[in-house]
Amino acid sequence: MNVEEICAEASALSQADRSQLVERLLVGLGSSDYDVSDEEILQRIKETKTGEVADISHEEFLSGLDHLKAS
Repeated sequence: MNVEEICAEASALSQADRSQLVERLLVGLGSSDYDVSDEEILQRIKETKTGEVADISHEEFLSGLDHLKAS
């Protein structure tokens, strides 16, 4: 069974069953290499809103990643 067939089967499930499927799939992926708490996210939002730090565009972010790869 390929991914398209699995998705077709999953779309026929009830919302509760689809939610359970998603949960199982996410658990199966394991933990992320990055662990950011809700508190840290809220702090970052506050810093951005107060002007303490500035947002960057998606393009600036990708450019920074390219720069790191080149180093």
